[in-house]
Amino acid sequence: MDKIDTKKSSEVTSLEISSKALSRRDFFKKTGAVSAVAAASVIAPTVAKAEDDHAIMHHPKWGQSWGDPVTKNRYGIPSKYEHNVTRRNTKLLASGNDRASIAVAPIHESDGIITPNGLFFSRCHGGTAHVDPKEFRLMINGLVEKPIVLTLDQLKRYPRVTRTHFIECPANGGQEWRKPQYNSLQFAKGFMSCAEWTGVYIKTILEDLGLKPEAKWMLAEGSDNSEMGRSVPIDKVLDDAMLVWGQNGEALRPEQGYPVRLLLPGWEGNLCVKWLKRLEFGKEPWYAKEETSKYTALTPTGKAVQHFYANEVNSTVVIPSPEKPWTDLKDGDWVEIEGLAWSGMGTIKRVDLSFDGGNNYVEANIKGLVLPKCWTRWSYMHQYKKGQRLLLTSRAMDDAGFVQPTVDQEVFGYGVKKENYGKDKTKGMGVESVYHRNAIETWEVTANGEVNHVQIRTI
Repeated sequence: MDKIDTKKSSEVTSLEISSKALSRRDFFKKTGAVSAVAAASVIAPTVAKAEDDHAIMHHPKWGQSWGDPVTKNRYGIPSKYEHNVTRRNTKLLASGNDRASIAVAPIHESDGIITPNGLFFSRCHGGTAHVDPKEFRLMINGLVEKPIVLTLDQLKRYPRVTRTHFIECPANGGQEWRKPQYNSLQFAKGFMSCAEWTGVYIKTILEDLGLKPEAKWMLAEGSDNSEMGRSVPIDKVLDDAMLVWGQNGEALRPEQGYPVRLLLPGWEGNLCVKWLKRLEFGKEPWYAKEETSKYTALTPTGKAVQHFYANEVNSTVVIPSPEKPWTDLKDGDWVEIEGLAWSGMGTIKRVDLSFDGGNNYVEANIKGLVLPKCWTRWSYMHQYKKGQRLLLTSRAMDDAGFVQPTVDQEVFGYGVKKENYGKDKTKGMGVESVYHRNAIETWEVTANGEVNHVQIRTI
């Protein structure tokens, strides 16, 4: 499919209006012809005549009465008309109850690359802890020259930095290994969000405390009732690991680990321990529960892969999606296809888009800021053809040289032989796995503009 040139010529048209006051209806009659010419030169949907639109011809009720005083909401809240824009959860993603569960972000409603704090996805292993900041203590011990216990105020005295990064659960899309389970973008890819974080690099603190040369690992331990513990290689700690207390210009929310959490940019969200209470440095990993019984991957040999941390290069189309169909489009309408791309390995370099499920690709346009280990927004202008079936598939590439794989490449790349596919389920890591699924995602646009989650396979 040929790439569409969206650069259209435009004609500037002026209209002189006398100083004599005009009625609203007379104004639209006089300007109707000019509006028709102007509309022909821009990408815009077909609308009814302005004088027939009640919302234009009559003063709205909110413009005829006092608004709320500035004192009504001391902490701002969204408009009541945005009541459907919320995190969502399902029992299928819960470990027996909603305290060991996940609430997924409405990424189909996202704009730009920042997720509002109230919509940031939330994963807990024992419910949300509510920590009194006055009683917060961070112990740093083990293979350091000067073990220390810090209060929140003492921690905040270190030189702070602000960085923008995504956090992604390693199980994002994990329910899709065999086939799509949810006809929903939010439930298929909403196990992630992106924010601006403020805190201190751990390496800055270690310059003060002194790290012993034999220290090769760090244990991060949370203070919630699950006492989440994860081992982190020292190379990552000394690179860009952060202790953060700020998110999008305010304090962390309780469900995000208030008052302090660990942030490992680009690495799986489970490692970013919340409600942090201790950092211990040692010679070997601790093999905690969440890195032995979970967050591993079984290989065809029967051995499990551990310590695979970075989230691989990934992307998805967000508009259209099952939540954002094209059922209201008319034949010939121009529409912007939008999506997100991200990589824990580096910076997004390019995103391609396919209209036929991956047989042919065109290059999409990168939009806005492009930052390492951060969401990247992309788009492509498309002229809609009513009755045409599309299979929208995106494929991202990063500056580390990684390219998002197809479903088959991911399945067979884990050691599943094509001839044995489906015969030996105990060795089908590619289809029986849970974590680190980054295969290309496909959305079917039906003849009437509805959108379905589908999977493209060659076998």
